Amino acid sequence: MSVQQAVGIVLKNRKAVLSRITYAAQKLESAAVSFVKTNAVMCIAFVAALVTSILIPIDAQYLGYFDFKTLTCLFCVLAVVCALKNINFFYMLARKVVQVFKTAKASVLALVYITFIGSMLIANDMALLTFLPLGYLVLSSTGKQKYMAFTFIMQNIAANLGGMLTPFGNPQNLYLYTRFEIPNLEFMAIMAPPFIVAIAIITVCCLIFVKSEPLSLSDEKISLEPKRTALYLVLFALSIAIVFRGIPYWIGLIIIPAVLFAVDKKALKSVDYGLLFTFVFFFIFAGNMARIDAVRELFSYLLNKNTLLVSIASCQFISNVPSAILLSQFTENYTDLLAGVNIGGVGTLISSLASLITFREYTKHNPGKTLYYVGIFSAFNFAFLAILTGFMLVLKSEMLQSVL
Repeated sequence: MSVQQAVGIVLKNRKAVLSRITYAAQKLESAAVSFVKTNAVMCIAFVAALVTSILIPIDAQYLGYFDFKTLTCLFCVLAVVCALKNINFFYMLARKVVQVFKTAKASVLALVYITFIGSMLIANDMALLTFLPLGYLVLSSTGKQKYMAFTFIMQNIAANLGGMLTPFGNPQNLYLYTRFEIPNLEFMAIMAPPFIVAIAIITVCCLIFVKSEPLSLSDEKISLEPKRTALYLVLFALSIAIVFRGIPYWIGLIIIPAVLFAVDKKALKSVDYGLLFTFVFFFIFAGNMARIDAVRELFSYLLNKNTLLVSIASCQFISNVPSAILLSQFTENYTDLLAGVNIGGVGTLISSLASLITFREYTKHNPGKTLYYVGIFSAFNFAFLAILTGFMLVLKSEMLQSVL
């Protein structure tokens, strides 16, 4: 072999190696971008925790930041819901309800109500992940795509506001319910008024903006395994009992993962661990912020002025879950804080993680209509926000006058 040939082989191999490195780098970059897009809130929470950890070095007090009961309850509920979703339990239930209705108006109402009720039982983000695909299937298969944006937006609002009634309906509810040890009846009494108003507004919107056009949904045979379904429903009842403090949370942390590991490992893999880590990072962020004197004085001052409005405003910029965790460090007025971070879930696109899920699902099916969706989304959400905020301010004012 000549020197020239040897040099040619080396250069060729070098180009091949560089090509592979470039390909690997591009693939890694693409994966990183995809991860950040999918877990945007978690990444923001991580950066916030990291920055505040520089200001407040890690010490023994960090262990006191974490609400382990909240994390355990959230994990148990998410895991069991994933298991039920894997056997098409919610999908089948929703289809059966929708098949009863014969018009676009009735079907959209059914889809929205299913999402509304689902959010009270399986949390708002899981309700959307479960029922948004059904909404797309119903509208696309019946040629009613013109109602797609409206239906998705109403399902999103229903998920955010429907989940406000129960401690496990929204992640921020579970956190505040646990942190302040709010009695069950008091929790529901606080959230019942805005909940009822939300139902009324959602119903009126669906009746006004959707016509009674006839439609039909094709039949699809779906069967459930009786034994597996019964087992998962028992686990779901166990997770709910843990949330309502009927059973110590550590029992669920042992039983539920063990059973699912034996019968459905996919459910454990499908858990939204990004949401769990979002909580962990925001626990660190909120705990550190509470130890900064200037921050503590500012938030304490603002919350003493009007906890309801401050919490609603906070959600519009940093979302409802981090708002609940952060603001709970500076006030004991859980009544207004609870109402505020739930009502604040409507408004901007980032006011709730659930809204980002809906946005992602809609743009996936309608990539050329992003601005159209954002415009309609903003119009409806800010209308709901204004009405509910005004209602709560009037209600609070009347309650103060009755006491005086």
